[in-house]
Amino acid sequence: MAVKGHNEISKLRLNNCHDMPVLGMGTAEFPAIHEKMKTAYLDAITVGYRHFDTACVYQSEKPLGEAIQEAIRLDLIGSRDELFITSKLWCTDNHPELILPAIKSSLRNLQMEYLDLYLIHWPFSVKPGPPSFPIKREDVVPMDLKGVWGAMEDCQKLGLSKAIGVSNFTTKMLAELLSFAQIPPSVNEVEMNPSWQQQKLKEYCSKVGICITAYSPLGGQYAGFPNFVLTSNVLKEIADAKGKSVAQISLRWLYQQGVGIVVKSFKKERLIQNMEIFDWELKDEDLLKISTIPQVKNVSAEALLTKEGNFSVDIVDIEIFEM
Repeated sequence: MAVKGHNEISKLRLNNCHDMPVLGMGTAEFPAIHEKMKTAYLDAITVGYRHFDTACVYQSEKPLGEAIQEAIRLDLIGSRDELFITSKLWCTDNHPELILPAIKSSLRNLQMEYLDLYLIHWPFSVKPGPPSFPIKREDVVPMDLKGVWGAMEDCQKLGLSKAIGVSNFTTKMLAELLSFAQIPPSVNEVEMNPSWQQQKLKEYCSKVGICITAYSPLGGQYAGFPNFVLTSNVLKEIADAKGKSVAQISLRWLYQQGVGIVVKSFKKERLIQNMEIFDWELKDEDLLKISTIPQVKNVSAEALLTKEGNFSVDIVDIEIFEM
């Protein structure tokens, strides 16, 4: 159920009865430039964003924490409690005994006592150590999903995060997790946009009460791949007819799919434009046209890994491709 929140940004009710602003700011920026990131996050708070999606591997937790403290000092917000903060567990900490230390490290970086949502970033584990890219194939190890999820549940039980969830999980992975979870995941954050519509996953998540949050809602920027969203003739035709941007059409389409959205822009005017999607709608004929867009997936586990080296796991077990 969607209810109106700050600056008319709707909220989604999660399966643990907490509300999540439907539109959030993605905080990843490579290379990570601390002051640039901090300024962008403060701009986002200024124009009305209250949901921020971060991760330890993004190196965005510290500048986000500083931006939030500055926003409080400037009286832009009354307290951290007015925000919804998501962070994520990186693959090198995807081991039962490392999860509590990992979330506590994220909280120190953010200068917070709790997260609103903590996610398993990817459905595989890597040998413990500092994050590096690409990940060495031989460093990928079998994931103890039951043990990892038990430690994630401890994070919620201890009040370190109000909700827990996953990212980049397929229906098969979710079904395995739900077979033993005492606390079901509240969110599955995945690549989703008009050129990768995730209908099978969306239907499954709706059935089992898991909210999808869409990353790369505008198609993303991936080396070697064109942007199939921003260059879509179908979306441009709809945008021109409505006097909107292609980006706004894509974001509105996602909103009408009933999912959360994290969109990244470090330009203040774009931040504002991305919020202007709630007082108009796409008609049935628009949705039908969008449903015909060819489907192309950009994000994969394979892309994170070195081309050389030997696996100790089957790539099929960790790949996130699903039609």
